[in-house]
Amino acid sequence: MKRITLGKLQQMKEEGEPIVMLTAYSTWQAKLADAAGAEMLLVGDSLGMVEQGLEDTVGVTEEMIHMASAAVMRARPRAFVVGDMPFLSYEVDTREAVRNAGRLVKQTGVDAVKIEGGVNRAETIRALVNAGIPVVGHVGLTPQSSTLLGGYRVQGKDAGRAREVLDDALAVDRAGASVLVMECIPAPLAERITAECAIPTIGIGAGVGCDGQVLVFHDVLGLYSGGVSPRFVKRYLDGASVLGEALTAYRAEVKDRSFPADEHSYGMDPEILDGLERRSS
Repeated sequence: MKRITLGKLQQMKEEGEPIVMLTAYSTWQAKLADAAGAEMLLVGDSLGMVEQGLEDTVGVTEEMIHMASAAVMRARPRAFVVGDMPFLSYEVDTREAVRNAGRLVKQTGVDAVKIEGGVNRAETIRALVNAGIPVVGHVGLTPQSSTLLGGYRVQGKDAGRAREVLDDALAVDRAGASVLVMECIPAPLAERITAECAIPTIGIGAGVGCDGQVLVFHDVLGLYSGGVSPRFVKRYLDGASVLGEALTAYRAEVKDRSFPADEHSYGMDPEILDGLERRSS
């Protein structure tokens, strides 16, 4: 099994073959996503919300990312695996960013790290790349700083903000990042950025003109019931209902004692049981 490399991802961009990226936070999720043919897996800080019940990504710790990344790598995926750098693990200064990113790569085996930001993170990206750590950039809606951006909303719709997003993307490219994630920006802007960037672009809520797409594992499988999903999410399975039906059926069979049946139980020699009874009398 030949693993996906940065060279392969770059080749896919140049040949116009879309790149499939999914998030994964555990060994079983990584195995499923990898078997489905995803070329990239992201151990995203979205795990804070979909796995840990947090309201946003700000509370995600390095320990959470490390544990999830190690679990994903134990799946021995063919895909190129990216580990997210959580909030305040790279913003303080470049030396700390390199130290924290290096520890993530060294201790878990992920292929690259992802950081949010554009022009303001160019120096950090250069420092990481100079240290031999591949970087995936992230521009547009950057969840770790969503409060400063006015919440979870589309970025780049007006001329001024569109210029900023474009400048951010080009800064990430020129700083030496290997891949660029673009979140919640208008499709025409994302297509323009994809044309101007030398590196592959991965969209989430950025239209079909990107070099690839990423969605959260739980969103694709519909593992949550109720609530409002972002416009860019497409559910390919009503997983919450399917799983809920199975769990309800299990409860019902326990209650009516139809589970466990004989085929789910272990027998023994009746004479041994009789001997136990005599000994206790």
